[in-house]
Amino acid sequence: MDNHEEVREFLTSRRSKITPEQAGLPAGSRRRVPGLRRSEVAALADVSVEYYAKLERGNLAGVSPAVLESVARALQLDDAERAHLLHLAQAADGSDALVRPRRRATRQWKPHRSLRWTLDAVTAGPAFVRNGRMDLLAANQLARAFYADVYADPHNQANLARFQFLDPASRRFYPDWDLAADITVAILRTEAGRNPHDKDLHDLVGELSTRSDEFRTRWGAHNVRHHGTGTKRFHHTAVGELTLAYEGLDMAAEPGLTLTIYTAEPASPSEEGLRLLASWAATQEAASPTRHASS
Repeated sequence: MDNHEEVREFLTSRRSKITPEQAGLPAGSRRRVPGLRRSEVAALADVSVEYYAKLERGNLAGVSPAVLESVARALQLDDAERAHLLHLAQAADGSDALVRPRRRATRQWKPHRSLRWTLDAVTAGPAFVRNGRMDLLAANQLARAFYADVYADPHNQANLARFQFLDPASRRFYPDWDLAADITVAILRTEAGRNPHDKDLHDLVGELSTRSDEFRTRWGAHNVRHHGTGTKRFHHTAVGELTLAYEGLDMAAEPGLTLTIYTAEPASPSEEGLRLLASWAATQEAASPTRHASS
């Protein structure tokens, strides 16, 4: 699959973010565009202007790791951006074929029973498995209750990105909505670089770009990130405000999937909120024993 446009837009967007001062260069005058000039990036990367121009036109096929590293340094890429550039280069020359995650249709994939046991063994916080498209593939009881708004609307298709940008309920669920939206798009953009051959992802991005100006603007920024650990704020319809820490773990047995566990600081109001959520979840499950049986 031709990824010239993706490469071109990513490199251009990174170049525009760096000021001459940040690169240790004189600011000069008569700059028509923000950021560095191509010639300045080429000099910092120790390649010819013509060669860097070829890269920025989208041609990463056959580029050596040493050159990629030099370009990454010149553009001051962080770890996530550096990995994204490497994935783009692998896709460009086809060397990603052996490491590409196996394509799986969400509706066909079923969690192994040992994974369900593992999720159910986590009782103090929401635990769930998602893919890079932000589909919720499996969840424990607390996670199903935690994401009740996501599951409530079938149009979301148990997808956190659709919920984020197309469901008005997300504005209440995420008090820091703009930050949550930035993270969601960065995860999808990272997945697009890592697995550019995923038709379902292309379809999702097309749908969100068509239906959400907020998504389309963020998608055009080409920001990527590793989403491994941190803290987020939520507002749950049944228990109110929650401030939760999370850990995201890549699943070695299922390439491309991430196990995420949320937890609260001990003895905090949020820990009490999770206990209330567990009680609420048990009530909901008892009232509807077949609810989310496929999760």
